[in-house]
Amino acid sequence: MVRVKRELINAEVLRRQLLGWYVANRRELPWRKSRDPYFIWISEIMLQQTRVAVVIDRFEEFVERFPTVTALARAPEQEVLALWSGLGYYRRARMLHQAAQFVTTHLRGKLPETADALRELPGIGAYTAAAIASIAYGEPEAVVDGNVERVICRLAGWDESDAAGPAALRKKIHGKATELLDPEQPGDWNQAMMELGATVCLPRNPQCLVCPLTAACMTRGEHKTTQRAPMVSRTVGHALSARPASDDADGDGEVLLEQRSASETVMPGMWQLPELREAEIPAAELRMTVRHAIMQVNYTVRIRVVMAKDVKALTVKAGDRRWVRLEELAALPLTGLTRKVLLRAELMDTGSKAQGRGWTGSGKSREVKR
Repeated sequence: MVRVKRELINAEVLRRQLLGWYVANRRELPWRKSRDPYFIWISEIMLQQTRVAVVIDRFEEFVERFPTVTALARAPEQEVLALWSGLGYYRRARMLHQAAQFVTTHLRGKLPETADALRELPGIGAYTAAAIASIAYGEPEAVVDGNVERVICRLAGWDESDAAGPAALRKKIHGKATELLDPEQPGDWNQAMMELGATVCLPRNPQCLVCPLTAACMTRGEHKTTQRAPMVSRTVGHALSARPASDDADGDGEVLLEQRSASETVMPGMWQLPELREAEIPAAELRMTVRHAIMQVNYTVRIRVVMAKDVKALTVKAGDRRWVRLEELAALPLTGLTRKVLLRAELMDTGSKAQGRGWTGSGKSREVKR
């Protein structure tokens, strides 16, 4: 790590420089248009482990359907999960739903106004509580996420060898974040720190030349961090099985999906394509290959079109199965992988409405380029 001699950090100067930069350079994001604690809460939960670009469209769709805490609380869990489909980490949606029900039942539909009280709700930890309390209510609580940690470590010239361990370093970082926090504009300050880490003070190749805090920075560049555990690679196969709609049903057709229980998957209650017995698929039968990451695993997913009569022989039954009309797909809580495959197979459109253009009576989907 390159250390650069700098004057002691002046909190007042830093606040003025960073807040000025934030006003001029912040991204226009839909959740920043309001101080409504409910909208801030939804956005913060969605943004956990998920890219901003992915969240933008899903946030607007979600709050349009559930504009208030009460509306979210009264919705069936399956509907909430359906709107969450594609964001991953579905436990977040379940906890969000449970917290909305608690707020509606016990707090008259009003979110608590302090970080301490917010932490009592399901799924809300120290980071999310501080974000809501500071942005919506102006409580002087420092928000410390991965971006803020990186900014502070670089400013102060710290690396993970400077402390007795990761826990000690996190405590040290939080103390510095609290010290630097602007007590008059805590919400804007917290957002400015996160914005700086997300757009300028990047993990690799930080944009030091345009950083508003470069004069006070002790590193001006990358700092030492503990190497992350490598991703694990795995290849799996799934069946895409479609058929004409039942004689007594209207529509373009049906697709076979499977819903697993909590004992069978990390995503209980979500609908997915049946898994093939063999991940290796003859080249003539391979219809598409999809890359998909879940937590620490990079999946190579091979998709094979399977005729209805061959499903039992070629797949492993591991949950409740049913044929779902293409028109009903948008209302189901689909796993991110299933949603991705159905979109590429043109059984759903990008607006989440089923269309069925990729199905033909022969049981083959349109060819999808890899």
